[in-house]
Amino acid sequence: MKSEKIAAAWGDIHFISLTLQQTFILSMERRQHNYTEQEAYLKLSAQCAMSEQCCHDMMRKMRNWQMDTEVAEKVVARLVKEGFINEERYARAFVRDKFLYNHWGKVRIEHELKMRHIAPKHIEAGLEEIEEEDNLEALRRLIEKKRPSVKGKSDYEIKGKLIRFALSRGFEMDDILEVVEGLEFGV
Repeated sequence: MKSEKIAAAWGDIHFISLTLQQTFILSMERRQHNYTEQEAYLKLSAQCAMSEQCCHDMMRKMRNWQMDTEVAEKVVARLVKEGFINEERYARAFVRDKFLYNHWGKVRIEHELKMRHIAPKHIEAGLEEIEEEDNLEALRRLIEKKRPSVKGKSDYEIKGKLIRFALSRGFEMDDILEVVEGLEFGV
């Protein structure tokens, strides 16, 4: 009786395993796109019309579609020429979004833009979107929100944890120290 239950369970497991393998194979087949240059252009221009994109992201997307590099470069050049892609506009939008919604500091934002191969002049232009007062106020709110959940045996330990937290969010050390020194601690 017990061996019959084990055999039935093994059959169910084997069936589920095969079903998952078939699903995976089907999903992989769907991912392999064979877009022509014009189809890729139309698809990417529609995406660029909906949200800001950068050249690096578009090239990566076409690489995932397994498009030829020369064709992909032509498509990106056309998107730039026709104004669908503008790296400075992208950098400004990226800085605004990550600062306001993700509560990232300038250091992390700059790092992320560099990873997307954005030119330094565009990164600087984007970072100009953040006013110094707004940066300090955002950092202050972030640290004050985090403070109740931070546990420590001494003020020194709590400050250290808050400083590490703010650094991980990409804020500059001088600003962090200014904000943390102004906080009241009662352990």
